[in-house]
Amino acid sequence: MNLLVCISKTPDTTSKIAFKSNDTEYNAEGVNFIMNPYDEWYALVRAIELAEQHGGYVTVLNVGPASNDIIIRKALAIGANEAVRVDIDQHDSYITAINIASYAKSTSFDIIFLGKETIDYNGSEVGAMVSELLNLPFISYASALEVEGNTSKITREIEGGVEIIQVEGPFVLSAAKGLAEQRIPNMKGIMMAKSKPLNVISPVNNDPRIKAIKYVLPNQKTGVKLIDPENIDELVRLLHEEAKVI
Repeated sequence: MNLLVCISKTPDTTSKIAFKSNDTEYNAEGVNFIMNPYDEWYALVRAIELAEQHGGYVTVLNVGPASNDIIIRKALAIGANEAVRVDIDQHDSYITAINIASYAKSTSFDIIFLGKETIDYNGSEVGAMVSELLNLPFISYASALEVEGNTSKITREIEGGVEIIQVEGPFVLSAAKGLAEQRIPNMKGIMMAKSKPLNVISPVNNDPRIKAIKYVLPNQKTGVKLIDPENIDELVRLLHEEAKVI
């Protein structure tokens, strides 16, 4: 079983959000970056589990600059066999998808994993684009995956319930919560990651179609008002006049 896991780098969830260059660029000064949790906790770990269960090889792929190598090495420490980085500094979802698809075409992968979205942009775009470029089935927001031979049974949450589907490989899958449980790299994995291959390749396309014009922070939240539980009339007035919810 040959598995490809696409990973991305995102700011830590506790990072301060600020912009520079006339609010057209994220200010990364002093920010701690991590592997996107949906890529790490669910897509990567489930791929490793399948390789352990059925026998196989897990390759992680990142589209980004050399500063991303630290999160790529973490993926190797968790258990991936090999890593590839497409050497691009600035790119949009379409360029990311083109470069993933180009690399995937060069090797016969049974399943291509991605997280359902990145926690910074929440676009959920790349998986669908990759499947279209490769002309492969795409299953989004998978919360369970079982493989038997070339057939996979996938569970995904839908409005009011769950959907269980069956697909023949190869296919593209985006991972949601529940697909696997987070793994913490142990010392052996960290040491082995240093000797695992990390190959850097040139992009096939680096001409973004989308440019950020401006980023705007949401309005600052106001403080909480505490109302005496005996003063119901005041609570109703505030909900009606200020909150405007009744």
